This record gives sequence, structure tokens and C-alpha cells, in this order.
Amino acid sequence: MSWKNDKCIKKTLQLGRFFIAAHAGQWDSSHLIIFSGSAIGTFAEYIAVNQSDLALKPRNLSMEEASSIPLVGLTAWQALVEIANVKRGQKVFIQAGSGGVGTFAIQLAKHLGAYVATTTSAKNMDLVKGLGADLVIDYNTQEFSKLLKDYDVVLHSNREKAVLEESLGILKTGGQLISLVGPPTPEFAEEIGLPWYLKIVTKLLSSSARRKAKKLNVSFKFLFMRAEGNQLGLIKQLVEQGIIKPVIDKVFPFEQTNQALSYVETGRSRGKVVIKVR
Repeated sequence: MSWKNDKCIKKTLQLGRFFIAAHAGQWDSSHLIIFSGSAIGTFAEYIAVNQSDLALKPRNLSMEEASSIPLVGLTAWQALVEIANVKRGQKVFIQAGSGGVGTFAIQLAKHLGAYVATTTSAKNMDLVKGLGADLVIDYNTQEFSKLLKDYDVVLHSNREKAVLEESLGILKTGGQLISLVGPPTPEFAEEIGLPWYLKIVTKLLSSSARRKAKKLNVSFKFLFMRAEGNQLGLIKQLVEQGIIKPVIDKVFPFEQTNQALSYVETGRSRGKVVIKVR
């Protein structure tokens, strides 16, 4: 099970009729499913989940490796494929390339044919280069805003306001910044059905970013990953073909859940941190 509380992988005890019918002849007693749900509670041995959130586990991965896929995989997929529709030859800037989302997004962007720039520390440069990054920027000694220009897509994951503004500034006309950390936008509020007063709040929170983006003739979008079994199925194919490989930093036993969370909070993990229930 992954450290995050909205994804996990388990042996399945009972499946809905639709799922069984769709996979008739593929099931055996050791078959596993992988899923990413919108409900919390995966720091446990059992959890109820919507069957539409499910996909078969990649056969070439261990339980621990597979558990690291759903959140980062769906986040990267929904940003680069669903929203940005990245095309061959486009330039994509992925912040925090050695993190969980970053390590997956670099591989996906390269598969889509993009030129990929990323930021990381000096000690992680070889890691992100090995994943396919074309240009690696040491955020401790270099300023990406002075090195990058006319990018089509920015996958933004830094909470500093200055970094957001600089990221908008490296986009070409019509480019897209997709933020994983906010501020949330009115479009997002509408999409998930927030009440009117929260829609007003998101409008106020994102006003500065949207105003800056409009001035530069680029777009600012906020992404909050949603569960999607069909997309997980497509990701599974890429994993089984060896196109994308999971990057795991550490695996903690369930008894050390607090230590795992503390380790993640240091911001020094490379790739994913996994909690193994048993």
C-alpha cells in the first residue's frame, strides 16, 4: 500500500458483476487489482471502492511497485494527456523531477514525444537524466526562468508565488500551466460541484494567477487528480511494455507509518514512499 491515503493495491475478495464479466477467463486466485479512489482510508487492510476506479495490476510489478503507481500516474496522465494533450516536438517543463509525480511525468512526456526540462538537486541529476529528461536544472544554483523560454506546457508543483509567476513567464503564447498545488480555480469548483460561496472563494484565490496568465496570453489550470479506472488500464499497458517504470525510494512496514509520513514531509524522497501492510 502506498503512503498516500487515496490509493492502494490489494487482493480482491469480491468484485462487482460488471468487472467479473469484463474480465472473464482472466481471473485466478492470485489476481490483483490496482486502484485510486476518491475516498480516504487506505491505511487499513480493507476498503470499499467503486469498481469503475479499478484496473488490473501490471503483471511485471511487485505489490510494492504497483502501489506506487495510481496517484502519480493518474496525475501525470490527466495533466499531460487529458488537459495539455502533449504532442511530439512540444516542450514541457516538469518541476521537481525527482519527486513522485515528476519521475512518472518525465517518462510519460518522453513517451509522448516531448522535449523535457526539469528541476532537481545536484544529487538527483543522474536519476532524472536516466528517466529521459533532456535538460536538467539544479534549482540550488540555477534559475529556470533564465534558462527556459517558449515552452508549451508547465507542470507546476511549487507553492511559492514567485515560482508560479516565473513559470507563467516561460510559456509561449497559448501555452498551458497546469498547477498541482493551486490556487484552485472557478472552473475546478464548477467541475466538482462546489457550492456557490466556495466558487466565489476559488475565484478570489486564483484571481492573481488568472490575471497574470491572461496578460501573457497563456492559460492557468488547476488539477486535482480524480480516480479513473480506464486511464489506469492505459497506464498499465505502458508499464507492462517497459515504457514507464516505477521509482521507489523506501518501503516502510505498516508499524512504521508515522516514520514514513515524516520521511515524506522532509521533501527529500526520490520517487515514491510505500507502506507495506503485511
